[in-house]
Amino acid sequence: MKRFILSLLVVVMAASCAFAWTPSKNVTVIVAYKAGSGTDNTARVLSKFAADKIGKTIVIQNLEGGSGSIGWTALSHARPDGYTLGFVNLPTLCSNIVEQLGDYKIDDFVPICNHVNETSMVMVSKNSPFNTLQELIAYAKENPGKLKASTNGMKASNHIGAELLAKSAGFKYMAIPYGGTADQLLALRQGEVDFSVAKEADIASMAGEVKVLGVFAEKRMPSFPDAPTLGELGLYNKWYGSARAIVAPKGTPADVIAFYEEAFKKAMEDPEYIAAAKKAGVTTLYMNAEDTAKLIKQQYEFCTDEVAKLWE
Repeated sequence: MKRFILSLLVVVMAASCAFAWTPSKNVTVIVAYKAGSGTDNTARVLSKFAADKIGKTIVIQNLEGGSGSIGWTALSHARPDGYTLGFVNLPTLCSNIVEQLGDYKIDDFVPICNHVNETSMVMVSKNSPFNTLQELIAYAKENPGKLKASTNGMKASNHIGAELLAKSAGFKYMAIPYGGTADQLLALRQGEVDFSVAKEADIASMAGEVKVLGVFAEKRMPSFPDAPTLGELGLYNKWYGSARAIVAPKGTPADVIAFYEEAFKKAMEDPEYIAAAKKAGVTTLYMNAEDTAKLIKQQYEFCTDEVAKLWE
């Protein structure tokens, strides 16, 4: 009898595993920025390795515009069947909601996992006359409002970074929004603006075309050891940067979320992925669904409290 019960349990467990959700067709992942942007680059690095863990092809769909709102609106309206996922950028997603740039809300998305956590950096073009952050700040104070900064959208992540710098250093500047980080950095490299705030992965393919003058970190970054932290210079002394998380539309079943949570975790632990991410300047920081939900909540509170005060 005991042997029969044990056999029955084995059959039930096998059946349970056999009927666990797995995708039966290709998976679309929405990136709310154009091809070649930092978000797109990091998404493609991960997708290449995650496809093997998921068992189906991952199709990146770029829906750029509106500081990410066009893509995130489409994601929030997608069928919650496990075949449409998306990357959300923090804090931009949260600042867009605070600014009502789209018709989506925080609870329109179900967290799967976090992918990257990147430190923001102040940069100028390689031809810029400014070689230190102190030189840029001194010029800005002597010429109020003359300096121009390109951003990835009004009150988007890189605009917030520029504002944190300006407020803590006590200077005025002109912010010029572009469609996304790729366009923002193109404007910088072409000399249309004087400085920008962006992240390491954003400049991975153009590192020789910009000079990093400072970083929003508590200690210097190993990849840019000569760039001081803003805190060293008596400026903004907290970490600031962007996270990129993977989410699904509201209503996506829990077993689907669990499947992707594990699949992406395995992909990010793959030694070949780790090597490829390092080469691409991707700072991987895996968080499970629960911790990603806490991160999104924290970023929303940051936008409603600290960020809102920047423009008072």
